Amino acid sequence: MKLKTILKFVVFAIFISCGNDSNSEAFIEKATGRYLYNSDEVIKIYFNKNELFMEWRGAKSIKPLKVNETTFFVKEMNEKIQFLTNPENKKDYIALIPKEENKPITFNFVKLEEHENIPSEYLKNNEFDKALEGYLNIQQNDSLDTAIEESNFNKLGYKELRDKNYENAIRIFEINVALYPNSSNVYDSLAEAFMKSGDTAKAITNYKKSLVIDSGNIQAKKNIEKLENPNSNN
Repeated sequence: MKLKTILKFVVFAIFISCGNDSNSEAFIEKATGRYLYNSDEVIKIYFNKNELFMEWRGAKSIKPLKVNETTFFVKEMNEKIQFLTNPENKKDYIALIPKEENKPITFNFVKLEEHENIPSEYLKNNEFDKALEGYLNIQQNDSLDTAIEESNFNKLGYKELRDKNYENAIRIFEINVALYPNSSNVYDSLAEAFMKSGDTAKAITNYKKSLVIDSGNIQAKKNIEKLENPNSNN
């Protein structure tokens, strides 16, 4: 009898657990979408067979544990989240539930509009003007934001350069120039991209800009000499 009782309890618990994973149509419609995690990173919420899943930081199928209709525990974040509407601006948010009692809930991650992208998404889609606008806004809000580190754009630009995607490399380096106009390195990288693309005049112009900021850039001097005197034996 005890064994049968235990088995019934286990079956009942599994049934309840499975049933709790299902979500209402109204909640699915409300929660589905992309949420701004930080200045240039999103959380994507989607549903599969009425069960909630999350994409975040490269993980494509995070499955939060459902606590109630609007509350979930995300072990990958070690956070309990809740889907709420901010009464002040009427926008939907993912809120982090405070770990300490009696702390107010804050509206952390706002839901993006359907066609609203973050700068890195524009960059990935080769929409360089929109990407630049987004990165300049980030810089204006926080000049130390890691999303706009000079080295990040340099790495992206050189990857395109290695793949001989010269136009993409040039546009990425131009973003770096716009963000860091007082850096010798950004002009040097842009000059190299122009040089490899065959645009000698712009390569020389940007190598000279690099030298104005850093007169000790020996490689820039050598490249200018080579470009201005292509028939020289030196």
